Amino acid sequence: MSIPVAYLGIILIWSTTPLAIQWSTQGTGFAFAVFARMLIGVCVAALLVFVWRIGLPLHQRARRAYLVGGLGLFGAMVLTYWGARYVHSGLVSVLFGLSPLMAGILAALCLGERALTRLKVAGMLLGALGLATIFIHGDSLGGEHALAGLLALLVAVFIYSGSLVWLKSIADDSPPLATTVGTLSVSLPLFGLVWLVTDGSLPAIVPPRSGAAIVYLGVFGSVIGFALYYYVIKHLETSKVALITLVTPVIALLLGNLLNGETISLRLWLGTALILFGLTVHQWDSLASMLRPARGAGR
Repeated sequence: MSIPVAYLGIILIWSTTPLAIQWSTQGTGFAFAVFARMLIGVCVAALLVFVWRIGLPLHQRARRAYLVGGLGLFGAMVLTYWGARYVHSGLVSVLFGLSPLMAGILAALCLGERALTRLKVAGMLLGALGLATIFIHGDSLGGEHALAGLLALLVAVFIYSGSLVWLKSIADDSPPLATTVGTLSVSLPLFGLVWLVTDGSLPAIVPPRSGAAIVYLGVFGSVIGFALYYYVIKHLETSKVALITLVTPVIALLLGNLLNGETISLRLWLGTALILFGLTVHQWDSLASMLRPARGAGR
């Protein structure tokens, strides 16, 4: 597969996922929507693993990766689906753009990585300032419970970042699709339990847009997106992969405005700009090293 095509695919999938999450819960409930998505995802991923004869590693590191990934996916997605009902869809992508900053802090605290340079700390502070800007009068950013939705999403980002750091410490080298199957298989019963506890009944009618969003997320968001991401991080430097988090929030905000009628206030743009500027400063050393060869080649 072409690396640029895979890279562009990740940007498109990650940019459209927040809006698809919000649409999928309309008329179905958040618990059914996320459970149905993961059920479709595990079926599609398992079918691909079987057809391509990839195999499912069951050694100790693989099992730990499946468990950690599954629990992290469950915690992050349940809170994301719950919170996404109350805020603008673009904000989901903006807040998840904070994951590199959170992961950097957690890696320093939990793995002892000594990478908190002045630039990285400055980037984290800018990100925090942008987050504070968004949270001021958070009830104006969506529905009646927008502030609660923002808090739920922030905890989801923390869980997602923590699981990434934990997975890095495990260093499992299983095939990406096998990891996807294992992770989804661990999380699926938990999603089913949440659905049974909160509702437990099938929707009488699934609106066409909600059904299409669930299928899209199950196939692209849960399988193809994961596989493309694992493929890209194996073939590109971390700095280039990190650029995705600088692009997707802006596209997600614009899509929410164009397709969902979401108003983007000046304060929201300011908070988003501060977060993206913070990410740029945080990744500056990597970005600068990536640009140097290109400049040298042009001389």
